[in-house]
Amino acid sequence: MHYQKLLRIPTTGKSLYNITPKIEAIVAESSVEIGLCTLFLRHTSASLLIQENADPDVLLDLANFMAKIVPESAKYIHDAEGPDDMPAHIRTALTHTSEHIPINRGHLVLGTWQGIYIWEHRQRSHTRELVVHISG
Repeated sequence: MHYQKLLRIPTTGKSLYNITPKIEAIVAESSVEIGLCTLFLRHTSASLLIQENADPDVLLDLANFMAKIVPESAKYIHDAEGPDDMPAHIRTALTHTSEHIPINRGHLVLGTWQGIYIWEHRQRSHTRELVVHISG
């Protein structure tokens, strides 16, 4: 069995957005008991991340670290959409645009402290498209 859904996730600027409840709802909707959930983000300036979902300091430290290794103040050739344009592409290249999570007993098999996030790398608001594909 295969089940696929396109989610449109609004973002309000650079941040990590917890989408775990939305993905869990789609898994339940699919009625798949044992299988695999594949997530694919259709963008080059935002990414997907499985990370700590209990202590928000982890997400803050990740964002601060990324800002240090990929500063917006550096001189980039590509800046068609502003000074955060090329840094957003680099940040996406260093992270992921897809994730695979097993499904067992109709639920995502995430670790106790794991959550699924869209990591918006741009300063302004966007609507991000996420393909959720479930097979089982």
